[in-house]
This record gives sequence, structure tokens and C-alpha cells, in this order.
Amino acid sequence: MTPARAAPLAARAFGSELRHHVHVLSNGLRLVVYPDSSAPIAAVYVAYHVGSAREEAGRTGFAHLFEHLLFQGSGHVASDGHFRHVTQAGGTLNGNTSFDRTLYFETVPSNQLELALWLESDRMGFLLDAMTQAKLDNQRDVVRNEKRQNYEQRPYAKANEALAAALFPAGHPYAHLPIGSHEDLIAATLDDVADFFRRWYGPNNATLGLGGDVSLERAIELAQRWFGELPRGPEPTPPRARPVRLERDVALTVEDKVALPQLTLAWPTPPAGSADEAALEMLAMVLSASRASVLDRAFMIDELLAKGVTCGSFCGEVAGRFTITITAAEGVGLERICARTFELLHDVRRQGVDPALLQRMRHRHEADFVRALDSISHRTQALVLSDVLRGDPAAFAAHAQRVVAATAEDVRAVLARHLLDSPCVLLSVVPAGQPQAAVRGRQA
Repeated sequence: MTPARAAPLAARAFGSELRHHVHVLSNGLRLVVYPDSSAPIAAVYVAYHVGSAREEAGRTGFAHLFEHLLFQGSGHVASDGHFRHVTQAGGTLNGNTSFDRTLYFETVPSNQLELALWLESDRMGFLLDAMTQAKLDNQRDVVRNEKRQNYEQRPYAKANEALAAALFPAGHPYAHLPIGSHEDLIAATLDDVADFFRRWYGPNNATLGLGGDVSLERAIELAQRWFGELPRGPEPTPPRARPVRLERDVALTVEDKVALPQLTLAWPTPPAGSADEAALEMLAMVLSASRASVLDRAFMIDELLAKGVTCGSFCGEVAGRFTITITAAEGVGLERICARTFELLHDVRRQGVDPALLQRMRHRHEADFVRALDSISHRTQALVLSDVLRGDPAAFAAHAQRVVAATAEDVRAVLARHLLDSPCVLLSVVPAGQPQAAVRGRQA
């Protein structure tokens, strides 16, 4: 059992540090306890260290599929039991999947904490006892329909899979999206999904977070009661970093049912924990986080060239990527958008980052950090995900502090190193039948 404290940024946000405790059960389950008696509620989070990055070729979409299957009943819980029990107790629940982890969570009145723990422990230990072909078929259809709605029929969404495949080589853990492929989902058998569950969903590949109106002693007692007898699974191999560098620029065109063309520029970047992670995150804000940011101001205030601008830096366990996406205003071509974007990036490289803008983005980042931790549930989630992805529940706050501390020179340096001096993917989404509207290559 190790008491710990979050970084100073969290302390300034809440007047006291986010005090939490880590306890490891004999079966390897990591328990993170965040006592907070400010409200009579309890937050239960279970994060499994498995996402689409752990999937094998021909078996894509399994982690996301299990996000659905884990709500379909287990050895001692009926098919509709998880939702029914939690909602009837006055709680809320959900789950989500990413490249590197899968998360399940409930927030319940604190006198219903054991209910949530029973449900989570039963599906961790006894899910396969209730797995049937009918459930697999049903949830496979649900996931495939989700793929159609969110990745194939939604405007501009077709670009997501094309971008991942262009940015990372075949076989790379991030070369496919968590939603998986229709072909792999159709081919999945009961034995396939059972094998995936046995490999990745044991207590020694999970972190349990208990936050809210529960003492440390009580939390440890309950975790031992409901999870302590579950057997360890296979020992998971830690994911290894696989950073990528493109050999040359790659220009892609996706035709879609859209009215306005859209350009995405994307670069592979280092994984989480790299020396450049914080500065890349600040660069994304400097370029596009508010109307004062470089790209937003140039494209939507100084001139009306775009209907929307977004920029983001993702640093995962295996690799990272930096993206700029600009939806053109009516009558504005993507070649002009591309040329102007690189002009602006080169301006920042030559002139440096405006100190006033950098300070404004620092304040914005701190405000976003506070808003993201506005409830017991969100604070518990942050601690749990930080434990799974960074190996330390407090690391997320330390990272936020590093982002705020990034200097103008740090930001300029990562702009030069990872964007302007590196090949990129130029992905054009154009109205169906207008391939000539696409960008053919980098300009400026």
C-alpha cells in the first residue's frame, strides 16, 4: 500500500492535493483509492490494459467488441442485469475503448458500492460462463452497425481509417482503428473471442479505482472480498514503443458525400513519455485551441477561408501522431488551404511563438485541466487511466504541469523537428465525383 499525491497543478486547482492510495492484491489487481466524502456517492472504474493496439492481424475490433459483450451478462448476472441493477440503484454506467485500454465505470450512491463491485467482479471472473453464440452474433451486428453509422455514413468519417493506414505501416498496432473491420468481426468465432478474453481480462492486467465516500480500509476490504479470489491471467507483455517516420509525403484522396472539401495534415510523432510530448501538446493549442490561435485567427478571422479548424497531438503507448484538419469555406480550394497552412507554420518557425499567445494557452490548459476534474467520478477516472497508461496514478497531473511549463523555444523546436522537417500525410476529403479538388502535394 503506497500513499501518494498528485502534482502541484492539481493542488492549485482544488486547494489540496489529490490524495490517493495504491494497493496491489495478491492476484495482481491494482487498486487505486481516492477517498472524498464531499458527496454520498462512490465511483467504480475498471480499466483493462488492452485496446486495439493489442489485437492481432485478422482479429481486429475485439477490444471494442468486448466493450459491448461485458454488458451482456456474466455467470451470476442476467443479460440485462448490469444496466438494470445500476440504474435501479440510482447510478449511471458506461464503457469506452481506445488504442491502449478499455474502461468500464459506474457511479452509484455510496450505499450501493458493493453492488457495483459485485457486477464488475462477476464479469471479470465469470463472463465466459454466460457467453453464447447468440450474444456474440447480436453484439457483432451492433458493432458493425456502429461502424456503418460512425465511420462509413457520417460526413468526413471515412478519412479516419484511411489516415491510420497511411500514417502507420501494415501490421503496426495503430494502423487500424478500435472499431475493427467488418471482415474480422464476421470471421470471429466463440473460441476466438474467448481466447482474447482469457489473455487480456484477468486481474493482473487491470486497475480498479474506487473514489468517493469510502475509506481506504473499507476499499481494500471490499476489493479483497470481491476480486481477491479471482485467478491471475497470463502475464501480459508490456507494450513496446514503435515510433514511425514516413519516408516521403503521402497524398491521399477520399471521395465522400460532403458539401465542402476538407484537408487533414498528419505526422507521426513519438509515443507518450518522450521528451517532446508536452511541447507537442502545447503546439497543438498554439495552432488551434481558440480564436486567438494561429490557424483559427488566420483562417476564420483575418480571412474567411475555413468553416472549421482543429489540431491535436496524440501520444499513445506505442507511437504518436499530430494532426491539423481544416474544412474549407465555400469557394475556397484545398490547394490554397494547404499553401496557407504551411506559410503559417513557417512563420511560427521563423518568428517564434508570440509570448502573449503562449501565456494565454497556458491559462487555457490549466482551466481545461480543472474542468476535466470537476467531479469525483472524473477525478477517479483520471487516476485510474494514468495508472494504466503511465504506471502512476499521479502522472497525469505531472504531465499537465510539463505542458504548462513548455517554453516558446520548446514549441518552436518540435514544430520544426516533427512537422516542417518531416514527411507528412496530406489527406483530402472531397465531394463525390470531384477528385480534382484534392491536394496533390505539400506547398510553401
